[in-house]
Parts: sequence; C-alpha cells; structure tokens
Amino acid sequence: MEMTGAQVVVECLLEQGVDTVFGYPGGTILNIYDELYKYQDKITHYLTAHEQGAAHAADGYARSTGKVGVCLATSGPGATNLTTGIATAYMDSSPVVFICCNVGQKMLGKDAFQEVDITGISMPITKTNYLVRDVDKLADTVREAFGIARSGRPGPVLIDITKDVTAAKVDYEPIPQESHSRTGALGKLIRRSSTSSLLRPEPDQKDIDILVDMIKESKKPMLICGGGVTRSRAHEEFREFARKVDAPVAITLMGGGAMDGADPLACTDPRHPTAE
Repeated sequence: MEMTGAQVVVECLLEQGVDTVFGYPGGTILNIYDELYKYQDKITHYLTAHEQGAAHAADGYARSTGKVGVCLATSGPGATNLTTGIATAYMDSSPVVFICCNVGQKMLGKDAFQEVDITGISMPITKTNYLVRDVDKLADTVREAFGIARSGRPGPVLIDITKDVTAAKVDYEPIPQESHSRTGALGKLIRRSSTSSLLRPEPDQKDIDILVDMIKESKKPMLICGGGVTRSRAHEEFREFARKVDAPVAITLMGGGAMDGADPLACTDPRHPTAE
C-alpha cells in the first residue's frame, strides 16, 4: 500500500512492537509527529522538556524493560542535544534507536538553517548510523537499525532522515518482525557472515562442560556480576549459581540490582572476608 515516509516510520515501529517513544518535536520531524498523533491509541509518546531528557528516558526505558528504547528529535540543536544520551547508551550497552530528521536533500551540505551532520557527530558513539535520502530504503533501514541495536552487545543506533523523504510516497509492505532476519537489508547483512553477532547465539554443550570442569578444579573461584546478568534478566539463575559454587561475588556498576549487596556472598557485605 502507498504511504508517506512518515507513515512508514510509524508502521515500522509497530512492526518492532514499539508502544512507547520519547522525544521533542521540531520543524524537520513534524511529518513524523503528525503521523504519530494518529497512532496515539497504539504508541504512547512522552514529551520531555529537552532532547537530552528524552535520550536518557529512552535509555532508562530500555534498561528497565529489556526492549529497544526509541527517541525522536529534530535537526540541528535537537539532534546535537541527544549526544550525551547516545554516548551513555553506547558506554553502557543499552539498545536505543534514535530517529532524527534533517533538512531536505537539496539543502544538505549548504549550512542551511539547523542543518548538522549528526551521523558524523554520532559515529564514535553508536553501533552504526544512517542518513536516509531515499524513501525506498526507509523501511529496510529502520528494520536493520532495530536488529543491530538489540543484537550481540546491545547499543544505540541513529537514523537521520531528510525531511523530503518523510513526505515522499512509497509502496510499503508490512513484514512480521520474526521474518526481518531473513529479508531485506538485515537479512543480507546476516548472510554475509556465518558468525554474525546479529544471530542469537546457541549454547555449546562442549563449552559448558569445559567451563564446569574449570570451576570444579578452581581453588579460590570468584564471580563477577556485570551488566550481562541484568540485561538478560538472569538474576535468579546467577544467585542460584553463586550459592552452588559458594564463591564471593563482586558486583560491577552495571550489575547493580542483579545481586543484593547485602547478600552474604557479596564482597560488599561487611561480614564477608573479602571486605576486611
């Protein structure tokens, strides 16, 4: 069916199961906000007082729910205000998709009002980023962005869309999320590498057996509870494992909450020998 680029963005969000977004509107992204208004029964938008607040809110949402956070911002200062939030998500491996809109294609590179190269600025602090200048590639780009954000070591991905692309018409075909890894740009990316981190890893029994033997042979084992435990929601499994091994546990900053700091096995507990 024929849709505008702005409609395609919102429909792709629904494909990904998105029901919550954070952002602050502005001139170049108004087409997307106009469409988002029509979908308010399906997607809840939280308006913040500043784009940086929206970026951190989307990051916090991703951490607390395990879903991919979504943040919207306009061009120029709207986009640059996201950078602290993007960097935070990158350093802490938080899956967030940032969607910005830029000036029209004809104005790119001409120092137009509120034009900024946000893809260049965000390159060191994102897993990848995109500048979408062709509406035919928009849906594929959004699907690929979500796949990359949540796969392997999660992290932020930024999509910058020129304003004329959000207004252009294109034939859109909805694709179920479970089929994204086999179709379009994301499918091609995965097929290029048989060991792609975009694929969900399967546990290898041989590796597990080796690990068990190493633990059995260890004399003074110690466990480190990090962000991976929190991100995978493996709190109970980790605690049970720690008690079976009966090893002291060091809790990293990102592992906070996965293991109770007052637990007798936690190195932070004053009763534990390692705390002396």
